[in-house]
Amino acid sequence: MTGSAQEKAKIELRNVRKSFGAVNVIHGLDLTIEGGEFVVFVGPSGCGKSTLLRMIAGLEDVTSGDILIAGRDVTDLDPSRRGIAMVFQSYALYPHMNVRENLSFGLEMAKTPRDEIDRQVQAAAQILKIEPLLERRPGQLSGGQRQRVAIGRAIVRKPLAFLFDEPLSNLDAELRVSMRIEIARLHRELGNTMIYVTHDQTEAMTLSDRIVVLKDGVIEQVGTPREVYEDPNNLFVAGFIGSPRMNFMDAVCLSGNRIGVGDAVIVPPQPLSGMSEGDHVKLGIRPEHLTVGDRGEGALRVKVDFSEYLGSTRYLYCYLSSGEMVTVEQRDGRDFSPGEEAWLSCTAECLRLFSADGLRLRPAVLDAGAAQ
Repeated sequence: MTGSAQEKAKIELRNVRKSFGAVNVIHGLDLTIEGGEFVVFVGPSGCGKSTLLRMIAGLEDVTSGDILIAGRDVTDLDPSRRGIAMVFQSYALYPHMNVRENLSFGLEMAKTPRDEIDRQVQAAAQILKIEPLLERRPGQLSGGQRQRVAIGRAIVRKPLAFLFDEPLSNLDAELRVSMRIEIARLHRELGNTMIYVTHDQTEAMTLSDRIVVLKDGVIEQVGTPREVYEDPNNLFVAGFIGSPRMNFMDAVCLSGNRIGVGDAVIVPPQPLSGMSEGDHVKLGIRPEHLTVGDRGEGALRVKVDFSEYLGSTRYLYCYLSSGEMVTVEQRDGRDFSPGEEAWLSCTAECLRLFSADGLRLRPAVLDAGAAQ
């Protein structure tokens, strides 16, 4: 697809709302997805990500707001007129048809010339490496092969955008990894706009140009995988993105821009706005940013509860004296026995602080006069 075609495939959501009776499930969302971009909707079950995708596809009515695809208002258009192709969690293949017939069925219904159908089917089969399977029926295919056929059926339509609704959920772990690679390669080759819904944050992190993190029908943050992982806007995003999840510890603000965590005192590298002495806050730290070391200034005392050895990585599950659990990722280091004491330290730059209402506390911005 050319660059100009990709620009036309921009998808815009303008104050989009969805209600089922008195229940509001999507709360006035605004979002722009650029042409050729791969965007992943991620969030816990019930957050509204699949509902939002179905609204873009035209499979759910919009209660209010507008949806534009390639600059055209499609809010009230039928799915077939929106220029999109959707790949579902269930493969939805016709069991009595072989792969070639499944791929060509939609084109035949659109009365596409036979030579064009053959050309499109062969091109899709070549892209997805399913040429040897064209004469087989779905019952003779593996789960991964069936999903390739479902994607091929979308490719032959030459859509402006692909919509994926948890397409890998029915596959085992090994197949999910290989299919992630296939979908990433497909996006690189085709260049279409793609929206992908998943509850699996590994898929979100590895596939997307940008991630849209949803909770209760509200967008919590939009950003690149690196942005949402390293620079979360709030406690929810920080805890949801990352496996194992970010550690959270109760802390209190002390005088002199210091933070008290249990018996330890930590000094952030920069003064933080919205923080006053005596305030109770949450301190967040990723497992890979904690180091087991000697007792020292700012080190946290913990007791090891369980050690999980995974070859190149070991996870220590520890408890603070307050009872809060802390997970530590080790790339090397000695074994620990249950109940053994350890001391944890980290660089202050890796700490993330959150207010009592869950919002990120960021470095204070000095005004021009103060900066001088």
